[in-house]
Amino acid sequence: MNPTTPSSQTTETLQQPLNDFSNCHAGIMRHLEGFGQLPALLAPVQQARAIASDMVHFFRNAAFEHHAEEERELFPAVLRSAHPGMEKERVRHMVDALTREHRDIEKQWALLEPGLKKLAKGQPAEIDGAAVDKLIAQYQAHARYEEQEFLPLSHEILARDSNHMAALGLSLHIRHLKQGIGGHV
Repeated sequence: MNPTTPSSQTTETLQQPLNDFSNCHAGIMRHLEGFGQLPALLAPVQQARAIASDMVHFFRNAAFEHHAEEERELFPAVLRSAHPGMEKERVRHMVDALTREHRDIEKQWALLEPGLKKLAKGQPAEIDGAAVDKLIAQYQAHARYEEQEFLPLSHEILARDSNHMAALGLSLHIRHLKQGIGGHV
């Protein structure tokens, strides 16, 4: 073997430091590829925080107030104006069912709210997807029943005497002015 010609073992030994640098770059590149995904992953996280924050605010300040307003104003007005007998019993049955649904929805919300508050603040939180789906489905059914059954009946009953409808409207308007609410939920 010629002393001036390096052997294959000597060539490998000489290239080892360069191979180490090359391997290090491969690791850096893998980390950079992961890092490059970060902005795309943050968008859904930020959207989740915004939705959680909006829902916490909405439920406390709009949905719960809507329930209370129906129970304070609308339900009693319709009950007072309903004809005695079958009509009044039908209204009472509907009001009782809607009020039970309000309490059930509020209980379901109470289970979800702590996790949503954490998520809104950017803290890790477990959100039960099945519980979210259940709340949404129940509220949709509740609103559909009110819109298709209770509110048309309420309109029919209250419209018999324009003073009843006007009194309800005035009461709601005054309450909104006192609370600084510009419109109804």
